[in-house]
Amino acid sequence: MPIVVDIDVMLAKRKMSVGELADRVGITPANLAVLKNGRAKAVRFTTLSALCTVLDCQPGDLLRWEPEPAEDHEPAAAQPGR
Repeated sequence: MPIVVDIDVMLAKRKMSVGELADRVGITPANLAVLKNGRAKAVRFTTLSALCTVLDCQPGDLLRWEPEPAEDHEPAAAQPGR
């Protein structure tokens, strides 16, 4: 997925544990782990706001976009022998 979650970077900068962040934000450690590991399909703005408040950061400090690598496949018509 081209959206990368950098919560672990901010946790390290703030010297805070996942459990402490989850408690202060008001979400379960399991839900925070899903978000932190990039497995979440969505994040509520209220959760993002709470994360930013607790971590004293901007949304862009937690989320960034990375383009997916282009695939090196030639169209079937352009491949020899087909």
